[in-house]
Amino acid sequence: MIEEIRLRDLGVIAQATLPMGPGFTAITGETGAGKTMVVTGLGLLLGQRADSGAVRSGAAQASVEGTWIVPEDGPVAERVREAGGDLEPIGGGDAELYLARTVSSEGRGRATVGGRTAPAGVLADLADQLVVVHGQSDQLRLRSAVAQRDALDRFGGAPIADAVRVYREAYDRWRALDAELTELTRDRDARAREAEDLRLLLADIERIAPQPGEDDDLARRSERLSHAEDLRLAAATAHATLSSDDDVPDVVALAAEAKRALERAAERDEALTSLAEQAADIGYRAADLAQALAGYLADLDETGPQELAAVEERRAELATLTRVHGTVDAAIALLQTGSARLVELDDDGDRIGRLTEESAAASTVLDAAAAALTTARTEAAERLGAAVTEELRALALPDARLVVDVAPGAASAAGRDEVTILLAPHPGAEPRSVAKGASGGELSRVMLALEVVIAGTDPVPTFVFDEVDAGIGGAAAIEVGRRLARLAESSQVVVVTHLAQVAAFAGNHLTVVKANDGSVTASSVRRLEGAEREAEMARLLSGMADSDAALTHARELLSLGAAGLIG
Repeated sequence: MIEEIRLRDLGVIAQATLPMGPGFTAITGETGAGKTMVVTGLGLLLGQRADSGAVRSGAAQASVEGTWIVPEDGPVAERVREAGGDLEPIGGGDAELYLARTVSSEGRGRATVGGRTAPAGVLADLADQLVVVHGQSDQLRLRSAVAQRDALDRFGGAPIADAVRVYREAYDRWRALDAELTELTRDRDARAREAEDLRLLLADIERIAPQPGEDDDLARRSERLSHAEDLRLAAATAHATLSSDDDVPDVVALAAEAKRALERAAERDEALTSLAEQAADIGYRAADLAQALAGYLADLDETGPQELAAVEERRAELATLTRVHGTVDAAIALLQTGSARLVELDDDGDRIGRLTEESAAASTVLDAAAAALTTARTEAAERLGAAVTEELRALALPDARLVVDVAPGAASAAGRDEVTILLAPHPGAEPRSVAKGASGGELSRVMLALEVVIAGTDPVPTFVFDEVDAGIGGAAAIEVGRRLARLAESSQVVVVTHLAQVAAFAGNHLTVVKANDGSVTASSVRRLEGAEREAEMARLLSGMADSDAALTHARELLSLGAAGLIG
């Protein structure tokens, strides 16, 4: 339930607070005063697209704030907490939810859910759980087959919802199998060519048998073998310097001589003992290095031109893989994954057979689910038609008869039913689709009757009607007001109206008033009671708030409305 809405710099409204509360709230005002901005502001709080054109002229941004009373635990509270917001418990299992939306004159906007900034999409997620909004465009929408089917499904409740769920699962399963089968059949030749190409590629990779990192290792070996003589000369020179069989002094011999000299002198100075040990260590390390160089030279002696040729031949083989696959690693990866793909491609014939059988079985399941959904809708359609017909009698259409027809239609994710709402406005008339034969006033009353009836099986916390009374007047308008009051017994109802006959039944009457200071038109909202309400009702009736006749009529309507509310 909406507790309060606050608007700032939205359209012609500079600043306004709308106290709502439970029951039936009527919003009236002169043409151009900004009544529609109330619905626009509510739409922003429900996640509708922000329009910078709605920002009041000269203002930097427009803002809308709303306070809702919602169950402390439930889908709304769960979604708010998922978005990082919070609710304020108020007792009795209820909580207060704060929503806000701003729109700048440059088109930027921000949404707040439960005190935390959130995407506008979160507001849209909450909308279906909080409010149902009906405007004149929704009356036009009722002419669409989709809207008529949705109305029937809402009325049908759990039986239709369960049947739709089962049908949708069967439909998705059948569509997936059918799409896969169609793709396989259509691309059979292309897949055969892919299999042959893949088979040749894999055979070539298997013949060469590359190893991870092999190309880098071969590059290093090629570099070494290509400069073998230079490497041999460097190693031999270093080895001769460290340890030589000739009479030329080498490092090992010189280190040994240095060690002996230091040891002889150490008798006179113990400090030379450690230095002698260091000289010995140099000798040992020089000998080790000389031995390692000897091994290196022996290894070089074992290699020759034949090994270099073998390395270059292997590198050439790997290069062919690189040209085809980009890298050797990519070729190895294809060898690992390509076999599974080849098995899949070679299995096309068997797969087509299996999929054909599975698709036929899924089609049978889908047929059964579609039939069950049709049965559920047909049963609900009879009850809906009878209940709405009864409502229309109370809405000044005493002889009207509404029929909800469920006929075979094109298959879709929503079923195979074409739902059509038909109206026979008087006895003897053939029922005709509301999409073609209903007038604006009749369409308004059909929509209201549908909501009153559907609310019994699919309750909605809040209904907002924007000029639902378009195209009607007189006794019909009184009955519309009475039925809105009845709907308000189970849901909060907010109505933007220009008819006194409708406003008379409201327990809460708000008016949008405007003042002109010569430059900017600003509107505000206030609650009407007593004489002020009588004057507004008189204005709605005659255009003159101080007409004695209009005031008398206004008091009669208010008495009728009060009696209707009490009754």
